[in-house]
Amino acid sequence: MKSRASSQFPVAFAKPENPSVERLVGLAPVFDAQACLLMLGSFPGAASLQAAQYYAHPRNAFWPLMGALLGEPDLIARPYPERLQVLRRHRVALWDAVATCRREGSLDTAIEAAEPSDLRDLIARLPRLRAVACNGALAHRQTLLALGDTALPVLRLPSTSPAHAGLSLAAKTDAWRAALQLYLSCEGRVA
Repeated sequence: MKSRASSQFPVAFAKPENPSVERLVGLAPVFDAQACLLMLGSFPGAASLQAAQYYAHPRNAFWPLMGALLGEPDLIARPYPERLQVLRRHRVALWDAVATCRREGSLDTAIEAAEPSDLRDLIARLPRLRAVACNGALAHRQTLLALGDTALPVLRLPSTSPAHAGLSLAAKTDAWRAALQLYLSCEGRVA
């Protein structure tokens, strides 16, 4: 997957570039062509980049939440490659809306000089895709700007980040289940 040139990035992404901050490159997408749901974060946090794993921060609720939704309560305890296999088996693709950026720390608010992921290219590779779900407000905003008009539903979900502590895991799980009920599997069922 490639990213578009930053000159093509919507103005809402434009933050002045700080050349003293290292340019970071995100993780590759996780998908197979049978995916029905594309889950998008904004950009991997420092722990995820260091581990080269999505949602590697131990307090991020993504893996426990997905385990609950997919009927795989031990998902968080499994080795990372097995977690990715579970997502694929449940026809869930995973990526981030930003391909590269400059950022100190892990907060979305610190993202500068962002270049978008080529979401249109990935979506073209997913003929069974029914919806795009965004993990948090920034991922949602970035996705809407990057995709423009799309026939696919683009859903905004509460962030699983430990920085978004205003909701409990149970409340986040309920919100995700309600939003994804029709899209989480090709059959339209959520565990």
